[in-house]
Order: sequence, then structure tokens, then C-alpha cells
Amino acid sequence: MWNKIADYILKHRVLNLVITSILLIFLGLEAFKVKMGHDLANTLPETDSTMVVYRQFLDKYGPDGRAIFVGMCDEKLFDLDHFQDYCDLNEKIREIPGVTECLSVTRVYNLVKNDSVKKFQLQQVVSRRPESQAEVDSIKEVIENLAMYDGLLFNSEKHSTMMLITLDDEHANLAVRRELTDALTLLLNEYSNAHNVEIHISGMPYIREMTTQKMVKEIVGFTALSILVAGLILFLFFRSWRPLVSVVAIVLLSVIYMFGIMALLDFDVTILTGVLPPLLIIIGVENSIFMLNKYHREYDACHDKMQALKNVIVRIGPANFLTNTTTAVSFASFIITRNGLLVPFGILASVCIMLTYVMTMVLLPTFFSYQKKPEGKLVNYMNNPRINYIMDKVSVFVLSKKRYVYAVLAVLLTVCVIGALRISTSGRVVDDIAKSDKLYKDIMFFEENVGGVMPFEISINTRKPKGIMNAAFVRKVQQLEDTLALYPEFSEPLSIAEVVKFARQGFYNGKRDQFKIPSNNEFGFIMKYMPETKGGEMPNIVTQYMDKEMQCTRVSVQMANVTTPKIDSISRSLKPQIDKIFPREKYDVVMTGSAMVTLQGTNYLIVNLSHSLLLAFIVIALLMTITFHKFKMVVISLIPNLIPLLFTAGVMGYCGIPLKMSTILVFSIALGISVDNTIHYLARYRLQMKMNNYDIKKSVMAAFLETGPSMIYSASILICGFLIFAFSSFGGTKIVGFLVPFTLLIALITNILVLPALVLTFYRKKI
Repeated sequence: MWNKIADYILKHRVLNLVITSILLIFLGLEAFKVKMGHDLANTLPETDSTMVVYRQFLDKYGPDGRAIFVGMCDEKLFDLDHFQDYCDLNEKIREIPGVTECLSVTRVYNLVKNDSVKKFQLQQVVSRRPESQAEVDSIKEVIENLAMYDGLLFNSEKHSTMMLITLDDEHANLAVRRELTDALTLLLNEYSNAHNVEIHISGMPYIREMTTQKMVKEIVGFTALSILVAGLILFLFFRSWRPLVSVVAIVLLSVIYMFGIMALLDFDVTILTGVLPPLLIIIGVENSIFMLNKYHREYDACHDKMQALKNVIVRIGPANFLTNTTTAVSFASFIITRNGLLVPFGILASVCIMLTYVMTMVLLPTFFSYQKKPEGKLVNYMNNPRINYIMDKVSVFVLSKKRYVYAVLAVLLTVCVIGALRISTSGRVVDDIAKSDKLYKDIMFFEENVGGVMPFEISINTRKPKGIMNAAFVRKVQQLEDTLALYPEFSEPLSIAEVVKFARQGFYNGKRDQFKIPSNNEFGFIMKYMPETKGGEMPNIVTQYMDKEMQCTRVSVQMANVTTPKIDSISRSLKPQIDKIFPREKYDVVMTGSAMVTLQGTNYLIVNLSHSLLLAFIVIALLMTITFHKFKMVVISLIPNLIPLLFTAGVMGYCGIPLKMSTILVFSIALGISVDNTIHYLARYRLQMKMNNYDIKKSVMAAFLETGPSMIYSASILICGFLIFAFSSFGGTKIVGFLVPFTLLIALITNILVLPALVLTFYRKKI
């Protein structure tokens, strides 16, 4: 079969180039239609109970992640010039398309009792831009007396102030958010420069947009850097521009095709799919190295260029097909997670890896057929004395010191197992932002001043209309708030209890010490003073926290960026206390919000990624069984590739790297790629066995000497290629950049030392 494939490829070289050009035009045009992912993908399937509850909550109260927080510490804020500029800033922000409201100390509301009509009137504390310091001082006195806003719009203890900017649904999640955040940043920078004040910005819409912008820069930068690194290493190995230009042309085509396919499948560019361009470049170069090495060896043997190219396709094609298939399988296994990020990544990666394989097998021989014969310095690397010296020393060591190899390996594996047992499961709501990044530092500012920016919600259903409109229930809500106050991870709450306390303070003419839950006698007539809510009159501080039937309400807090185990611990601790306040036989209470979705999503992903890794391992084992036909050979081939995974787990345990989505990905990626060297070695070993009359030692060493240099070259490309991800500003990508190269380095060592030793030890007959 492979002879026919080789004949077809070499006979139809012009047709191959024409088809490639047509695909380039079609998919290249499609690539311009690719869209950036501007929203966080669901970590849970829509049918999951946590997701169902969250969707019901959003349907009832609206999105919980539409707010942008702006904070600063300006000691002169209540000086006339600062306060005037802050007022102007607030109004300019409200005029930005997509902003529905901007609350701050210059735009807060007070409940003022009107005894003539026996109603509260909602009044803006700052009704106009103040013109004198006396006005500002009067405003300051009123604001500091409004206890409801302390800890939300200002922190009286730390002298900080906050803006709460709410967005409409479109600007909270879609691509137009870029224009809003750019306009907002420009206004804030003007104020910051004018008054020499550091501005802090956070909130889920802003975090998502900044993450998207960083992602775009990294995709472009890492793609260019991966080409540069791979090209440099290729040139150092082969000392010629001809193979370099051919290989780079193929990997660039692969990247263009990838974006075209992404557009056709309507997949967005995300933090995961953004990793694919450098990944395809690395894999394409690895494929090319084995073909280049084989081509030069075949030509050196027969001195016939076309025959050498045919031999390359026939002898490397099957091995490369298996290596690319195992890599594609490792990525395709992500499809079973049903995760909005991982499923498109798995589909796109597996399809494009196989497409890259086809392009390499077709185009590389086509390009070489039009180039000069590989002679002189182009093939001098095959006689590199350093590489040959290393190969000779290693082969002698493997032959004579197998026991030492096993002894050292046993000790190291024991140490790694101990380390692996120390791995913890973790993850954060905002897990990918580097601690050195300003975005992360801004999150820390809000944690210190208002408790956090991650929505945590408690929804309460009284099971009866107007069930929330009585003093006893409001006191229960207050009791829940007192319980939440025991957790330093939470901000000040917002609920109907806060509104009722605010109403009581207004009833007693704004005295701060009257900000408390009214007694039973007070409750009825204070509630009669509450104003009628009219749409658009103001940001409705009442109806945001109840449904139309007044049967359900919510208690909203912002949560610090804690780990998922911490969220789990808090939710488990809260549950019995909530049940005590709101007995299950009378109330339906659920904890939800982005923080809870992240908790359950992380746990879900870890379980499903573990299953996908197991599935990938099983499928790879089946592919190896089909290829080598012997179970013993399959076991021998998998051992050198499981050892690196255990080493990586041990390092994670000792270094305190938790088990989460990005680290689970490391295992799947490394397993699919590291097995490539094993496949190439065993394929050559089988051929050498036939050529050497089934002399095991001779065949082991001959296969090693032939594939060893390619193993080193390809591993160098892979390690250096993945190392560029270590410079990422995203925590998950950075971990991939450190752990995958480490795993591949260990895999190279085990394939050079352990794999030949295993064959020598356990295989004693014809295969």
C-alpha cells in the first residue's frame, strides 16, 4: 500500500502543489472570518445540576458578572478640584455606550422621608457638580453617614473609594466590549495622570477583555517565536537553508489551514485553541526531522534522489502516521469532557494534527524532488563526531549496565510516587493571571478593600407569594448576613435586609446608628413609606433582590480569588448553618454564582480529564497492538512513556503545583507526543531484526544508532518549542511551558536508556 502511495505522491507532484494552492486560497480567505472568544466558556455541561440552578438564577435576577469595579486611594478626593473631576469622570463613564449605570460617592442615593405624603423619596446625594469646598464638605458628611455604602463604594477604614460600573448584556460578553474598556481606560488614565493617583480596575467583564487582548498578542508572538526557534535548531542541525525553507513553508500552511478550519467549524479563538499554531509548528517540524534524516541516509545509500524519496515515504510514512495518530488521539480524548473550551480544542487539534501529517508526507518529498541532491555539508551532520560519540557510549552502557539502569530507575520512581501522593487538587476563579501582572494586583486591591470581585450568590425561595415581605424573614436574612460576615473571603453583602436597614435609617432622618433591622412594630409602617418602583427612575435597589411575586430573594456577596478547595470548604461549612436559619421544610436555598460554578466546574473537569487521559492511553495501546501485533511489545513500548508522567507528577507534588485543568493537559499532551520516539525506534528495530537475521543485540543497537540522532533532534525541537510557553502571562500556559518540556526530556532519556534495555531484557524471539 505504501509503495502505491509513494508512487502517487511522486508522480503527481504538480497536482499536489495545485491542490495545496487551492486549499490555501479557500482556507486563507476563511481564516479572516475567525472570531475571538470574548466570553468564558462553560466549564459544566448545561444538564449539570449546578449549571441548571445557575441558569435559573440568571433568568430570575439577570447576569451576575456584568460589573466593572474601579478603585483608588485618593486622600484628597474631597478636595474641591479632585471631587469636581471625579464627578465629571462619573458622568463621562455613564455616557460610554454599553454602560447602564456608574455608582460612586458622586452618584449615590439616599432615602429621605417626606412626612407630607408619608413616602420615602429617592434623592441623589450629589444633585449637581459642587462649586465650593463647603458643598463638598457637606456632601462628604452625608456620604460617610450612609452605612449601606460603606464597604461597597468606599472603605472608611482604609480611605479607599470604588466605582461600580454595570454593563448591558451585549457589552458584558461580546466583542464590542473592547471599545467600552478602551474608552473607560482612557478616561481613568486622564484622571490618574491629572491627580497622580493609581487606578485599579477589575470585575469579570474587564478581566475577560484584558485576558482576550493578552491572548491575541501571545498567539502572534508565540507563533513567530516558535517558527524562529524551530528554524534556528533546524539550521544548526542540517546546516542548510533548503530544508529549512521547505519545512517552514509547510508549517506555515498548516497554521493558515488551521484558522480556516476553525472559521468553517465556527470555533472561537480561546486560550486553548490559541496554543495550537505553535503546537502545529512544533509537530510539523518533528515529522520533518525524521523524514529529513531518513532521506539523507537513503540517498547516501543509493545515490538516487527519487528512489530515496520513495523509500522515505514507504519506511517513515507508517511510523509517522502512527505517531501523529497517537498525538491526535490524546487531544481527541478531550471531546468526552463536554467542556466548552476543551471540546473545540480537542476536535480542532486532532483534525489539524492529521492534516499536518498529510501535508508533510505529500509536500516535503515534492519540495525535495525539485531541489539539488543532498550532498556535501547538507549530510555532514550524519557523521557528527559528538553525536556519534554519545550514541556509541550510550549503546555500550545499555548493553553492559542494564541492571544499573533499572536500579537507579527504581529509586527515582519510588521518590516520584511519594511526591505524586502529595499533589493537591486546586484552581482559582481567576486562575490564569500571573501574580506579577497588574490585573492580578488590581484584584488583590479589591480583595483588601471590598472583599473581592467574584460573584457568590445565595438564592432563597419562601415557597409563597410575598413571603419575603415580613420582619421575621428579613431578620433571618440578617442572620444569614451575620454568618457570612464570619468569613473574611466575602465582601459586605447586598440583600433586602440592607435595603430595609437603609429604609429604617431614612425613616429616622438619616442617623447612622439607626441603620439596623426594624422591630416588628416598626416594620409595617416603615415599609409603607417605600416608594413605588418605576422603570428607569434609578438603579432599582429593591427589585434587583426579589422576583415579581416577592417570593424569592437573593443575598449577594463578592468573593476573594480563593482556591476551589477553599470554596468547597466554605460552601460545606455554610450549608448546615443556612439549613438552621432557613429549614428545608419551609425554604429552598441554593448557593450559586460564578464562584460556585467554578468550583463544580473544576471538580468536573479534573474527573473528566482524568477519564480522557485514561481513554487516550487505552486507544494508544490499541494502536500499538494493531501495529506491533504482540502484547509484550505493546507493554515494552508504553513503559518508557508512563515513567515521564510519573516523574512529572512527583515534581508537581514536591513543588506544590496543584492538579487542575492546565496540569492535567500536560499529561495528555506529553503522552501523545513522547510516544513518537518509541514508535520510530520500534519500527526500525523490527526492520533491523529482519535485516540481521533476528539477532536481538545487533538489531537493538542498529535501530538505536539510526534513530538516536533523530530522537535527539526532534526532542530538542519539541522541548525548545514548548519552552516558549513558559514566557506566557497566563498561569495555565506557563505551567505547560515548564512541565511539558520536563516530561519530554525525561521521555527522551527513557527512550534512549530504558527502551533498548527493556527490549534486550524481555524480548528473546522473532517479532
